[in-house]
Amino acid sequence: MSVATSSPQSTSIDALGSSSDALIGMAVLGKTAAALALVIAIILLCTAALKRWQSARHHHGAHLRIVGNTAVGSRERIVVVEIEDTWLVLGVSGGRITKLHERAAPNERSATPPAPEPPIRFSQRLAQALTSQHKKRNSETPQPSDSNKTP
Repeated sequence: MSVATSSPQSTSIDALGSSSDALIGMAVLGKTAAALALVIAIILLCTAALKRWQSARHHHGAHLRIVGNTAVGSRERIVVVEIEDTWLVLGVSGGRITKLHERAAPNERSATPPAPEPPIRFSQRLAQALTSQHKKRNSETPQPSDSNKTP
């Protein structure tokens, strides 16, 4: 008889046990999510701090300035660099930098480099192309004259 009476009690105990396992699983999942969020927050803070530190470091006592550059090939460039009162013409390739020429910097240079022209947006270029095409069509087609109209 004791076997028959223990059966209903064991199902209720099993139900309580499975819910506690679910609660433990949720607690572990919550702790894991909190740890992941903490790691991501630390990475973002470190990235922001490094960006700020590097930008501040480059502005203090920068004696090196790039005057100009141009691409020569797919991975090769010619770069003009100003160091104090000297301009260096450098050839820069994949794993190598070669000094091509050295000269004194010109005296009549401006303190600030000229601002580059802002790039033309696609919408502006499209509008220009459409208006020029419209003008071209209007100039090519002769206007029909209406004899019924009086001037």
